[in-house]
Amino acid sequence: MDIGISTFVWVSPFSTASFDVLRKAKDIGYDVIEIAVEDRELIDWVALKKACHSLGLKVTVSGAFGMDRDISSDQARVRANGLSYIIDCLEIANELESPIFGGPLYSAVGKTRLVPEAQKQQERQWCLENLHLAARRAEALGVTLALEPLNRFETDMINTVDQAIALVDEVASDRLKILLDTFHNNIEEKNIPASILKLGDRLVHVQANENDRGTPGTGHLDWLGIRDALQTIGYGGSLVIETFGAPSKELARAASIWRPLAASADELAAEGFGFLKKTFCGGEGRYSNQID
Repeated sequence: MDIGISTFVWVSPFSTASFDVLRKAKDIGYDVIEIAVEDRELIDWVALKKACHSLGLKVTVSGAFGMDRDISSDQARVRANGLSYIIDCLEIANELESPIFGGPLYSAVGKTRLVPEAQKQQERQWCLENLHLAARRAEALGVTLALEPLNRFETDMINTVDQAIALVDEVASDRLKILLDTFHNNIEEKNIPASILKLGDRLVHVQANENDRGTPGTGHLDWLGIRDALQTIGYGGSLVIETFGAPSKELARAASIWRPLAASADELAAEGFGFLKKTFCGGEGRYSNQID
């Protein structure tokens, strides 16, 4: 199984000036670098592809969904901008040979309200209309959209695996699947391995994050149960660490990141890789507070 790491671990927003993190990821041993696209104009995409190929790093692409990229917004302009962003990122994923483009495609991060049922259904309908259009482009490009449930403190639309399945199944495209982030999953699901089994072949990407978004293996997640569930469904995608070492002000506010999540980004990257590699690719070993 390929082990990856997000550029978010080191920097936000990622740019051409941040290409040093590619070498860091490779030197640690990562197979995959996940490129977080906050501002596409900051990145020399031709140079990035060349650098990743030179290092032998595979690429996955993830999104950053601010309030102006919300395909379920009550403002038509914002919905159009959100769809345009998703399609731009699909084009980027295709160019970088990423199998997926993932994130909370359905709404803006940090959009949390208690709204009337009629409004909720209208927003869902706007979301579905745009997901259909995005999926059509994904089908043409051969890239899979990976829709990510977020916890209740970051969105009011899709929190659970059941909600994600309902939305994805309604679109009914082979190019719209589900991304599971174990940090969010830990908050919203009663049993993470059971939620993985429920997803089955809908699951195309996993962000393997600890319960506090710190270093994987230092918290209380049932990593061996997660591993066994992934093996049971025949999961063939990547495991990617996505946490935030130096979030922008907007990202920090949306994801509620107010303190360092590890002693350093480099330490988190190195120790997290060691834990995931041993747990998912090297047998029965456990780290930190995991007890046999």
